[in-house]
Amino acid sequence: MSVHDHIATPAGKRRYVRALFATIANRYDLITVVLSYGQDRRWKRRLIELAAPRRGLHALDLATGTGDIAFGLANRGATVIGLDVTARMIELARAKAGDRRDARFVVGDMLALPFPASSFDIVTIGYGLRNVPDLETAIAELFRVVKPGGRVLSLDFNRPANRVVRAVYLTYLTIVGSALGWVLHRDPDTYRYISASLRTYPGAVQVAAMLKARGFVRVVHHPVLGGLMSIHEAHKIFNADRHLELVG
Repeated sequence: MSVHDHIATPAGKRRYVRALFATIANRYDLITVVLSYGQDRRWKRRLIELAAPRRGLHALDLATGTGDIAFGLANRGATVIGLDVTARMIELARAKAGDRRDARFVVGDMLALPFPASSFDIVTIGYGLRNVPDLETAIAELFRVVKPGGRVLSLDFNRPANRVVRAVYLTYLTIVGSALGWVLHRDPDTYRYISASLRTYPGAVQVAAMLKARGFVRVVHHPVLGGLMSIHEAHKIFNADRHLELVG
């Protein structure tokens, strides 16, 4: 069965993604550097700058992986919770954290966040929205847990609208992913998932539209790497319920 077949349904994608990230957790930091040609850290710094964390703010970092964005937010003064569905990722993040108290890490699902409504001033996601089995539910959870006046920022691969650019991009990701999968895991399918996931991902423009439809305002997507990547920025206004009435 191909990667595409595995992720063709929400239930299948949920199973596949959980198994995949459990497999790659120990090499996750290496892979993000290799696939981005060392640019991953710069992109994450840009996301953190847009989030504008400071002392007194509470932040939630989703799909936290081994905690890069969470630590970046904490280093700017925010109190941070990092959440990931993969237990091994959280183990690695906790090992990095040591005894610091400004960043803690929990295992959890982006589709059912274990936090009360309006809990966080900032919510960040690194390479996470593309991986959820139900994007609308994930966006609804983002809207629920962010405070009025708060903001959400998401860094992810984009699905280029231009067919030629998209074909070249997906082919590149498939070839490189296959090679890395074979070298690191003796399984070329391991990182073919990235290109496979992009074939069904709606892309930056449509994700921005979904954020607006949920009730976020001042939604923009900042192109990264010539638009091959994207950072979404969305805000929740204080009178969000009234705003929904006006645009509904």
